[in-house]
Amino acid sequence: MEVAEKFADKVINNVEKVIMGKHKPVEETLLALLCQGHILIEDVPGTGKTMLARAVARSIGCSFRRIQFTPDMLPSDVTGVSVFNQKNHEFEFRPGPVFAQIVLVDEINRATPKTQSALLESMDERQVTVDGYTYPMEKPFLVLATQNPIEYEGTFPLPEAQLDRFMLRIHMGYPDKSNEIAILGAQQYIHPITQLNQIVSQEELIEAQEAVKEVYADDLIKDYIVSLCTATRDHPDVYLGVSPRGSLALYRTSQALAAIRRRDYVIPDDVKYLAEATLAHRLIISPAARIKNVDPREVIQDILSSVPVPGTRVGSR
Repeated sequence: MEVAEKFADKVINNVEKVIMGKHKPVEETLLALLCQGHILIEDVPGTGKTMLARAVARSIGCSFRRIQFTPDMLPSDVTGVSVFNQKNHEFEFRPGPVFAQIVLVDEINRATPKTQSALLESMDERQVTVDGYTYPMEKPFLVLATQNPIEYEGTFPLPEAQLDRFMLRIHMGYPDKSNEIAILGAQQYIHPITQLNQIVSQEELIEAQEAVKEVYADDLIKDYIVSLCTATRDHPDVYLGVSPRGSLALYRTSQALAAIRRRDYVIPDDVKYLAEATLAHRLIISPAARIKNVDPREVIQDILSSVPVPGTRVGSR
């Protein structure tokens, strides 16, 4: 696990030169990157969502594109369009902004569901189909989408299929006083992002992604993950529980967390640490529970406290 551990240390230390005092969101972003997953960042404006995406892209030398979603956007504004070439009398494909290795989709809930759905194929299958032709995405491919949890006027809530394709939902939060003072000092003359250099190669990233897959997870851990997800489907406050894709997300991120914490095996604490970030956004709360303002994160915490944690057994690693 030394490969993944060293990779994580380098990238996290580099990104934290820009994103100060937010170790957990930075760590969770790295976990998604190692697991080839996508991230939904839900927070108020000005908390560093865009800077986080740019800092990660610079650290690993990946191409970066930003898409500002608005109500008048069309799916072709995301995926690209075929244009007729008058010289050779053939249609040529002009790739859209989604054809980058790290894509920041700003205010994803501002666009209509039709435009939001333009991301579904690229996020799940790493390809885009336009006019009957399929174009593969470049590796690595990571979507970081943002949305404001406060202002809902003029927005279109993400459908369940879209939410389910995000491996993690993270919250940046406001910095504490000391870190906010440090931010003021760091940006007195120039923004730190302009001086951020590539710290690892894309080959190192791919090697770390493969190393994460080798992390051992006992059958008891797998049973614990599935039990947590099954409990969401039977919870009285939940209308729609976690899908098998959610179980896989929790399993993969737990492997990655174990790897960057210098272990070649998953423990229950890894699963518990990531349960809220990987599962809460996949829950659809029942109408009766919504009236009582039940939060999906509260449901996950309730399930974590009720599902038995597996112990060790003879012969386990």
